[in-house]
Amino acid sequence: MTARAKYEGFGFCPEESEHHFVVIIPAGNREEVLIAEHLTYDSEQGYGTLSLGAGAPDHKLKALLARAKWNAIADEARVEFNRRLKKQGIPAGRWKTGANPVSRLLGKELVLLAWAIEDADPALIPAAVRNWLGLAPEERWWLFTMTNAATGHAVLGRGRGWRKAVRFALTENPVTGVRHEAPLFNLELQEKSEG
Repeated sequence: MTARAKYEGFGFCPEESEHHFVVIIPAGNREEVLIAEHLTYDSEQGYGTLSLGAGAPDHKLKALLARAKWNAIADEARVEFNRRLKKQGIPAGRWKTGANPVSRLLGKELVLLAWAIEDADPALIPAAVRNWLGLAPEERWWLFTMTNAATGHAVLGRGRGWRKAVRFALTENPVTGVRHEAPLFNLELQEKSEG
């Protein structure tokens, strides 16, 4: 009998892959929430030293969010991630004060949303969340990859290039209110073209 995989946070399993993201939620409501990408995992080291100026060479700080902006997206992200984790038979996660590990793919999606709202008017955050939810996971991953390559640093990339484009794309595009679904083949159109 094989041992059952142990998951932490939102779908992070060090035995499957050490590459993951960490969301650090401070105890105080005035401090920023930090989101960093980690390529390795050391259960002994922890995440307490994560900062802008120094840290292990394997992590890259991707986003800093004002606590009010984090609070505006945290529940929506939790619900979306847990819905998908449940489909995979992986235990649900919850946000807590301190370090919250997030699987590599979910972390990319979360950072994309954080980049979209970091400099946005708070009134536009609900639209950004709905547009983010309207994207397929693969679309979110692609947008993260393109944005990360050009402007992925938490501070130096802020408000420039792809980061700026992501903000406008998610906060100003029309919101349909419909969750993304895979397109269905339209038989009616096919019948018309054959007839």
